[in-house]
Amino acid sequence: MVDLYNQIFRRKSFHKFKNTIPLTNQDLKIVNDAIKNAKPLDENIKIKVDIVKESQTSCKLGAELCLLFYSEETNFYLENIGYIGEQIDLYLTSNNIGTLWCGLGKTKTDSLDGLKYVIMICIAKVSKNDFRTDLNSFKRKPLKETWEGDLLPFSNSVILAPSAVNSQPWYIVNQNNELFVYRNNKAAKFGFIPLKIMKYYNQIDMGIYLYFLDLCFTFNSFDFSKELIFSNPKNTNKTLICKYSYKKKV
Repeated sequence: MVDLYNQIFRRKSFHKFKNTIPLTNQDLKIVNDAIKNAKPLDENIKIKVDIVKESQTSCKLGAELCLLFYSEETNFYLENIGYIGEQIDLYLTSNNIGTLWCGLGKTKTDSLDGLKYVIMICIAKVSKNDFRTDLNSFKRKPLKETWEGDLLPFSNSVILAPSAVNSQPWYIVNQNNELFVYRNNKAAKFGFIPLKIMKYYNQIDMGIYLYFLDLCFTFNSFDFSKELIFSNPKNTNKTLICKYSYKKKV
């Protein structure tokens, strides 16, 4: 099993790809394996991933390929794409393939086999030295702003999850061996980006964060289960999306 947990500390968002290395046939197999082996947050949601050249999109980042994510539109479809995509992100990082979640990238078609285009990840092979080596390079909110209750051994690891314009929309309440995962709706109020667009991407971000949580629980030898919670409250600062029950393995 590939150790994806330690890729949390290596991964970075390549906003511009430089000095890239052409992807080999073996690299392409790695990309396809990453897609094929990614586990969904909700296995009932239909999705597809298409691999195209960057030139077939509006992106001009120096990437070689783009992974285009398509999904049926249903409850948690955005979180599901985030959850799947982040597994691919970390797996590619472990093979020195750089990535960028490209929210504003456009495609030639908004649908594939009846599924709606959601988002893309741009990729290119880079040097292993291009990934993070210094945790101080991560810019994250102080933990007290996103976590309430007792800390867990990985509380400082899970906050390294990437998010749209680093908005970090998660808020955690930990009590009585239960973890309540909220989306902070205030995080969507970000600068010049329209609120509707930020809410869209923050739902994807929450899927990314849930995968980080699963990975951290597993690596740190916890038994856990999770329950997705669908609610659509109005005029609330936080939306509960998931509840974890956990205990440390003996």
